This record gives sequence, structure tokens and C-alpha cells, in this order.
Amino acid sequence: MSRRMHTFAIVAACSLLLAACQTTIAPRNPMAQWVPSENYDARRAQVIVVHYTEQDSVQRSLNTLRTRNSGGRVSAHYLLGDDGAIYQLVSDEHRAWHAGAGSWGSIHELNSASIGIEIDNDGREPFTDAQIDALIRLLEDLTTRHRIPRTEVIGHSDLAPGRKVDPGPLFPWKRLFDAGFGIWPDPDAPPPPPGFDPVNALRLIGYSTDNLQATIHAYRMRFRGDNGKALDEEDLRILHALTWRRPPLPQGSVTP
Repeated sequence: MSRRMHTFAIVAACSLLLAACQTTIAPRNPMAQWVPSENYDARRAQVIVVHYTEQDSVQRSLNTLRTRNSGGRVSAHYLLGDDGAIYQLVSDEHRAWHAGAGSWGSIHELNSASIGIEIDNDGREPFTDAQIDALIRLLEDLTTRHRIPRTEVIGHSDLAPGRKVDPGPLFPWKRLFDAGFGIWPDPDAPPPPPGFDPVNALRLIGYSTDNLQATIHAYRMRFRGDNGKALDEEDLRILHALTWRRPPLPQGSVTP
């Protein structure tokens, strides 16, 4: 190698090293004097959101999640195939564009506070055993590594009632609960007391009730596996069994 080429190689290597170093340093405010503290950690996800792709193949979904759909660019952290294959598209630490507008409890910007998992399913077919087994393994990993509460596994429809319906009424939430994730009615709960307020119970779970009919639909898809949009006596029992051990909301509060 000539001296000129050797010098060029050294300069190029140094440039790459400098660029790598710059990408690992968090941005600093030029208005302030940098006096670093070691008392911090990375911002962590608080919720895991389950979706279905509403498409007909993993390959098509991989293409969409890396480019755009009719509404613009979209992504998710993970995609699960029919055969249980797990694909990661976005780092857990980065913000993927999967949740969109909505809320869950006191969280109103879900993309910044969640990990999104897409499941290859067109919305009309049962989820495969391989998919749910893979999902349970992935949830075990994510909740452990990121210290996400195991109860905080929700559907896209839960955070966006009326706008989204995935993962739909066919999704096996009870199977997930039996594996230790999400919530399910407590079989030991007593009957709801006189004056039990089901709307307040929906809020206590985490639902927004701004559009009550849409919220009831989201709740029924998850806990009754149907497309009902009104509450009956069985819903009062279920909602009481979901919330009877939870502390009440503060006076005047609308979200936990």
C-alpha cells in the first residue's frame, strides 16, 4: 500500500470512529453548561401493545412496516409469523410508530411509552398456537428485561376505541392471562354491590370513556370475545371482578 493510500485509510478510519462516538453521545443543550450526573437510567416502556397486521403474509407486513401504508410511515418493534418466527424491526429503546392517537390510563402518548408487537393475522382467522407460544416467550423476555408490569399488556383497540379493533375478538386473552400476562376477571370476586358503576370500572381498568359505545366495544372484544356495544348484567359481573381489588379513583378523576 502506498503512503498516500495508507494515510487515506487512517483518515477514513478516524472519521468513522468519530461518527460512531457522536451517535453514542446523547444530545446536549448548547444553552447550558454540561455538568454530568451518573444518577439516571434509560427511559423504559411502560406498556406492551398487541396488534394484528390485517394483511395476508409476513413478507407483505415486513415490507409495510419498513416503508409505509396508506396513512403514511408505520413500524413496530416486533412481528410474529404464523409459524412462530419472531422478527425485530425497531430496537426496544427506540420509539416505533405503531400505536397512534389514544390513551391508556394516564398515558396519552403511547408510542413513546410502549413496545408494539404485530401478529401476522388478517383479522378473520384464529391465531396459531405457534404465534401465541412465541408471543408468550417474547412477553416473558420483554417484561423481565424492561421491568414492564405483566398486567400492562393491552390491545391496540384498548388504547384507541372506535379507531382500531385489533387484535380483535378472536385473540386469546385468557390464554395470555393463564401464562401470566394481562388481566382477567377474578373468579373469587363477589357479585357487584348495589350502585356499582360500570363506567367508572372501565376508567379504573385504563380505558378512556370519551366515546363510551366505542369503549364498550373494545372491552367486549377483549373480555367477552364478541362485537357487543352495550353492557348487560354479565358485563357488570365481569367489570366488578376485574376491579374489586383495585383502589378507587381519586375524587373527580377520570383516569387512574
